[in-house]
Amino acid sequence: MMHIGMLSTDCVREELRHQYGDYPDMFEAVFKRVDANLKFSAFDAQCALPDVDVCDAYLITGSRHSVYDDLPWIPRLVEFVTQALARDKKIVGVCFGHQLMAHYFGGRVGPAGGGWAVGVHTSRVEKKPWMRASQPAVALLSSHKDQVQALPGGASLYASNAFCPIAGFTMGSRVITVQGHPEFSTAYASALMTLRREVLGETVYQAGMASLDAELDSLVVVGWLVDFLYQEPAA
Repeated sequence: MMHIGMLSTDCVREELRHQYGDYPDMFEAVFKRVDANLKFSAFDAQCALPDVDVCDAYLITGSRHSVYDDLPWIPRLVEFVTQALARDKKIVGVCFGHQLMAHYFGGRVGPAGGGWAVGVHTSRVEKKPWMRASQPAVALLSSHKDQVQALPGGASLYASNAFCPIAGFTMGSRVITVQGHPEFSTAYASALMTLRREVLGETVYQAGMASLDAELDSLVVVGWLVDFLYQEPAA
């Protein structure tokens, strides 16, 4: 049984938490739809991190913060990830986690030229050997104003779209990331956009809401993340 530690870098807004749960709840629910045998533990990355050997792999969640913000918990998280990789643990980075793995391991992150990405975004996919079932494109919910602008050395891109050219990458057999949110439900994305309507601006808000009729490929992407976690490490 694989044990995944969820490193929460933020919380769902209080107004929405009662209805939709917090980020660890969302991730556990969607991952267990793919593999019911997975075990999960949740840790607040802003407060305290576990012993690196507690789990087999770690998932870094999304956050309202930027990876380049001057916050004391971010360098601590980077040091934990460095130690985890040295101990042959696998890392999954989602949204903020995706950006953190780029920014602190040789790539570059900055504000997206197009502003906020919200609603459904469809990425082209390059088939990789660890994907048990592949398809040429996947649609995921997005919510980000920063994005990866340059890959770390040795990274391999597997997902890309016009708004976010670096939408998912791997680093060897240890790290996999995705900019979109496979854990989000359409209802949660709608509620979050509505709370952020003034911040997003009416044009972005309306376009994001209009995109929500699209069919999502969240389970496909989570299946790939699980496939990656189970693949044998490179020699």
